[in-house]
Amino acid sequence: MREGTLALGTMSAAVVAIVLGVACAPGLTPAVSPVPGATVPGATASLPTVERAERAGRLSADRMVRVALAGGAVSAPISATDAWQVDENGGAALLVRGLGGEAWRIEQRGGLLRLAGDGGDATPWRQGPFVARPVGAAQGPRGTSDAALLQYQGKRYRGELWFTATDSGVLVVNRLPVEDYLRGVVPIELGVRGPADRAALEAQAIAARSYTYIRVPAGDGTSLPSSGWHVVATVSNQVYGGADVEHPIVNQAIDATAGLVLRYGGLIVDAPYSSSCGGRTASTGEAWRGARDQPYLQPVDDTDQTTGRPYCDISPRNHWTEELDDERLRQTVRRALLAAGARDPAGSNVTDLRVAERTRSGRIASLTMRTERGDVSVRASDLRAVFQNARGAILSSTQFSVERESRARGALTGVTLRGAGNGHGVGMCQWGAIGRSRAGQDARTILRHYYPGTVVGFAD
Repeated sequence: MREGTLALGTMSAAVVAIVLGVACAPGLTPAVSPVPGATVPGATASLPTVERAERAGRLSADRMVRVALAGGAVSAPISATDAWQVDENGGAALLVRGLGGEAWRIEQRGGLLRLAGDGGDATPWRQGPFVARPVGAAQGPRGTSDAALLQYQGKRYRGELWFTATDSGVLVVNRLPVEDYLRGVVPIELGVRGPADRAALEAQAIAARSYTYIRVPAGDGTSLPSSGWHVVATVSNQVYGGADVEHPIVNQAIDATAGLVLRYGGLIVDAPYSSSCGGRTASTGEAWRGARDQPYLQPVDDTDQTTGRPYCDISPRNHWTEELDDERLRQTVRRALLAAGARDPAGSNVTDLRVAERTRSGRIASLTMRTERGDVSVRASDLRAVFQNARGAILSSTQFSVERESRARGALTGVTLRGAGNGHGVGMCQWGAIGRSRAGQDARTILRHYYPGTVVGFAD
């Protein structure tokens, strides 16, 4: 999981409360080596995505995903690289037609919206939503390749931008085809890799597409979810950077797997993933409170039998050490009590720290802190947030041991945690996928290992 890549502060409190859930992503160093053309069996990389799929007769029109970019923007600056326009309510009324680089902003007041220009021009206040889209540009294979790109907050986006008035400001949503959405996801989630990592990129594209399709209903893409969006652009779902992060190497992997998803028992499956598993993946119940274990998300060993080391040992963050002083331990107690439902509790000195129970994958199921005021138990689902550092970064994983303790007057004054893995550990281990790709495994083999019992097939 790539924690902290995009701040949730851009989303309103209501949006954040809803979307905290499965999160996926690693932090990888980009490579810039070109990748020669390659395909997943059954796909032909030489044809554009839709043309290739339509000739095969196995892929219907691309689904449209709505990605929340901001939940409470005070105002929303909007422009484009070429001609564009803003309509009200999906075309009910044309509000503004702009030129490339011409800047406007969308403002909110009392549940109404208006467009205001730098020169003092402004439209009347209207209910909205407002929809910005490119016009008058040459269209590529999916209506996007050569079309104008919309610009919001200094970033470029394909498709449309929807603006809706909320109690706290403006909800900004990017509506675009799933395949184009993946072009802004995979380069951040896995990085821009070299030729030896091509299978890992393809596996990542398929897993990310499955994760998306679970959240995007089939249909013509015109129906609006009650929330206004399907996913958010942060680690709460999949980190999304728009058109600015796209790269030809990654696009090749996405196009080579166009329309392919993971299925179990004939159904598309949710496909979480995380940065590195530390040698063994986790089940859903180990990572998330109340989550039901799935047969295709069971713990699997990730050891390379030729080396005896985990495939993800190539990750620079697969092994980690965390130092906690007495003040941080007191704050940890306070956060643990808050997680348990206490109201504004005070911290307390810790006299003992012990692992109460481990999961079948070796992660901590519960940990007990003995304090001057009594025992405080921390469950696995809260553990990483409870042990966050002073900068707010959560603990790398729940797979760790207590290596060193220092004491003074019966209380712990320092603790060293030594752990493995980075992220929740459920599903595909991304650094493990890179290691397996470099060992010669193809995308399907990689996915079969991390999602046992699944098969790769077309979504529609």
